[in-house]
Amino acid sequence: MNIDLRYAPHPDDAKGYDTAALRRHFLMEKLFQPNEIHLTYSTVDRVVVGGVLPTTDSVALTAPKEIGSPTFLARREMGVFNVGAPGRVVVDGTTYEMGKRDALYIGKESVDVRFESVDPTDPAKFYLMSTPAHARFETRLIRQDQAKTMAVGDGATSNKRVIYQYILPGVCETSQLVMGLTQLEPGSMWNTMPAHSHGRRCEVYFYFDLAENARIFHLMGEPTETRHIVVKSDELVISPSWSIHSGVGTSNYAFIWGMGGDNVDYTDMDWIPMETLR
Repeated sequence: MNIDLRYAPHPDDAKGYDTAALRRHFLMEKLFQPNEIHLTYSTVDRVVVGGVLPTTDSVALTAPKEIGSPTFLARREMGVFNVGAPGRVVVDGTTYEMGKRDALYIGKESVDVRFESVDPTDPAKFYLMSTPAHARFETRLIRQDQAKTMAVGDGATSNKRVIYQYILPGVCETSQLVMGLTQLEPGSMWNTMPAHSHGRRCEVYFYFDLAENARIFHLMGEPTETRHIVVKSDELVISPSWSIHSGVGTSNYAFIWGMGGDNVDYTDMDWIPMETLR
């Protein structure tokens, strides 16, 4: 396991970041390396995010010292999305078969967690997000057709998309973790505009299913001090509670959003008027 530690920047500090500093503090690259788990531990709401690419081995989730527990999920919960070929996750002896875009919620106090691919030559790609948990909820597999769906946006504003709510009240109960997936339609490139923030929780955007030469211009920062980070497929941006999170691509794409903080209310958003953005 490889784990990187990131500290939470103050918005006054972030105003002075150049491109390299923005990427160093907020962007995570190279999530998927054969038979390894690559994680980032952020002091922003104590989220842990990363990826697993099991090929020839079964890859076990261990507890690095940054977690401060004997096992990774002793005081945490986790969401897992497969964005690759078919794979399986084994949790305390129970096997969960996962196709592309299936999700697995793993409850607090789960001990033995392992990631595997069905075909080592065409591996699964597991995206992970974990938050602290104060209570244990049932481990549950959620397939894409079991997620709550919302068709939103309009082709006229280039943001026609479908939101799939996987790990959310009414679908899968959790302590504080909320996760889902958004798919933009062909011809639509904008997500979440007008932008919003939510001072009670952070949000992470993991972008995927983007062509090799395509890019996302991810917008972040305070509403009157916006910045952008250029992102390619299979990369993510961690957004603190004081930051907007929006973006536009050179083509349509998909992204997995995840939140951790004070509540699990999906509609807890502070919308930013367009005239406020700078």
